[in-house]
Amino acid sequence: METRPLGQTGLQLPILSFGASSLGQEFRQVDLNEALSAVRVALDLGMNFIDTSPFYGRGTSECLLGFALRGIPRDKYILGTKLGRYAGSHFDFSARRVAESVDISLERMGVEYLDICLCHDIEFVEMSQIVEETLPALRKAQQQGKVRFVGISGYPMNIFRYVLDRAPLDVMLSYNHYTLQNTMLADLVPYLESKHVGIMNAAPFSARLLTNAPLPKWHKATPLVRETCRKAAEHCQSRGVDIAQLALQFSIANPKLSTCVTGSASPERISEWARWASLPIDQQLLKEVQQILQPIHNWFYVEGRPENNDPH
Repeated sequence: METRPLGQTGLQLPILSFGASSLGQEFRQVDLNEALSAVRVALDLGMNFIDTSPFYGRGTSECLLGFALRGIPRDKYILGTKLGRYAGSHFDFSARRVAESVDISLERMGVEYLDICLCHDIEFVEMSQIVEETLPALRKAQQQGKVRFVGISGYPMNIFRYVLDRAPLDVMLSYNHYTLQNTMLADLVPYLESKHVGIMNAAPFSARLLTNAPLPKWHKATPLVRETCRKAAEHCQSRGVDIAQLALQFSIANPKLSTCVTGSASPERISEWARWASLPIDQQLLKEVQQILQPIHNWFYVEGRPENNDPH
């Protein structure tokens, strides 16, 4: 699989990376053997950056990765996890919890160090704490050799400017913002490059919005967004193409974004994605689909505290 450099970290990430949220059963109940096999298949196919969090399955994802990665040499994969979000409404970004969280993640996954550690969904808290307390504590873990690179992740786009205007970061992860429907991350690239930050994209399917699968109950898409995406999916189907294929190919095509993270606990699905990633994108179909999606281009929703969603 093709790789790209991640900012100034020296890491080379595969253009398609393995998101382990699926191992935490965030979308469906998973079969244990299938889930463990999905990790091995991803690594075999060159998807050797694994992204997880203690939030996924409230620890389940990290614990299962501990089993899946057992016996695999540490230099064969790049491992990223997060901290600060531990359940739906349980957040703790205190310095003390940072130190504990890093140690617990290392123990669960049976590794000596994390390649990347991100502050997870910071839009749910007072963001000044991230700058003044969380990141300094994470930098301490970095100095101790437990974490190689430090960053933040979340949904609203202005969280990245807020933090980077006040503190340096090695990397960042944005999700649902570089897809067929929403390309707001691309608009932020010049700013991120000026701050020398490694840019990671996630969720090419926008939580199933750009697939033929039913949306999860918690999806925030409005009726217009659902209907427009359904039309786009049907148009692809009429051309003999799964919209998910087009969505995945589009999200990995931008050379400015080091990787796109997406997850499944199904080995077959992972293999299919890797195959799609190797095929050329149908430019004509892409144009037609973007035309259909134009009325909802860059539609987004509010996540976390209202003041953390305000672009000003």
